[in-house]
Amino acid sequence: MARGDLQERKRATMRAWASFVQSGDAAEPVVRPEILNSWTRSDKAIKPDLSQAPLADESETASIWKDSPLQRAVEGVESELRRTAEDGDLVLAVTDSQTRILWTYGGRVMRRKAETVNFVVGGRWDEQSVGTNALDLANRQGEPSMVFSAEHYASIVHNWVCWAAPVVDPHTGRQLGVIDLSTTWDRTHPIGLATARVMARLIETALPRSQHHPSALDVTDDPGLVMTLLGTAEVRFDGQRLLLNRRQTEILALLALHPEGLSLEQLHALVYGDQAVTFSTLKAEVSHLRSALGGQLSSRPYRLMMPVATDVDHVLTLLRGGHVAAAVDAYGGDLLPGTNSPALGDLAEYVAVALREALLADPVPDAVVRYSELAPYDTQVLEVCLASLAGTAHPAVPLLKGRLAVATR
Repeated sequence: MARGDLQERKRATMRAWASFVQSGDAAEPVVRPEILNSWTRSDKAIKPDLSQAPLADESETASIWKDSPLQRAVEGVESELRRTAEDGDLVLAVTDSQTRILWTYGGRVMRRKAETVNFVVGGRWDEQSVGTNALDLANRQGEPSMVFSAEHYASIVHNWVCWAAPVVDPHTGRQLGVIDLSTTWDRTHPIGLATARVMARLIETALPRSQHHPSALDVTDDPGLVMTLLGTAEVRFDGQRLLLNRRQTEILALLALHPEGLSLEQLHALVYGDQAVTFSTLKAEVSHLRSALGGQLSSRPYRLMMPVATDVDHVLTLLRGGHVAAAVDAYGGDLLPGTNSPALGDLAEYVAVALREALLADPVPDAVVRYSELAPYDTQVLEVCLASLAGTAHPAVPLLKGRLAVATR
């Protein structure tokens, strides 16, 4: 969005906020229903001119963080979270289920701004404490949320834009808290919400399991859903292969990758984007899937009710642990090549880029040879690996040189 458009949007939200604070009225087209409802609740709880968020007890917060599975998960992916914050000059925060900040990291500009309003560890960012904000909305609604400028009820964050997404334990289905990405209003970007969701998924894949899980994606007779999505798609339920069309596979993949569940509207947006497809068409596809899964697909929200494993989660987990060669072995190719789902298209790019960047950072020769079979024209990975082997007699060198010759011919 152009800066001029953003400025006008900010002015419109400021006018609506001022009108609400002064008289209780706000222009409906300008203010989204969830924001207006939150303003109404906030008006009963706080003053709009409060100076900073209240702080929870420091020792209590430290104890909660120490005992939370979020600590291990965040530590496992902290480098990626920090890089995201630094690249976008964002401040990132992870909260508990009460919207209390347990971990935060910020870029240079936003870190200073965050400290002035207690957007720090121990800061209480629930609606009762600071009014309308993305962290509370995402926690309250169980879905990604964005709050722009004066959509915040408290004036201390009117110069911010925030995107937040719930973090859900994929093994228990329990919502643990949210991750929030915040920056100044003039840096609003349409992919902000998608980035928050990707960061939430990143943390979710690093959450510790309560029991041992196999080191490779098992296709066995054990109960549950096992989905192969990278390269050639295959779906097995309780050990039996399901025969699904392309769209049904995409819908099931999205449900498998969103263990917290999705509303009809959310699922429609993730599957179809802006395509002119009716809700009834989606409902018919879901009905077919529910029948194929023996009824283990709940409604409101749509949610899978059985154990689920995907090769996507497996590859990302291996990358999180630094097991690059194993991740390449488990990576069968692009995620559902040719998918028309915007959400799956974004995820496909994320997984492919994550794998490639891992190889550039750690060019394991055998893994690079395997990767070159999947991406034969990625000359940079080949060149980086050959440079790391310069002066050696590694058996992979002739193969790598052969691949590079073909790629540059």
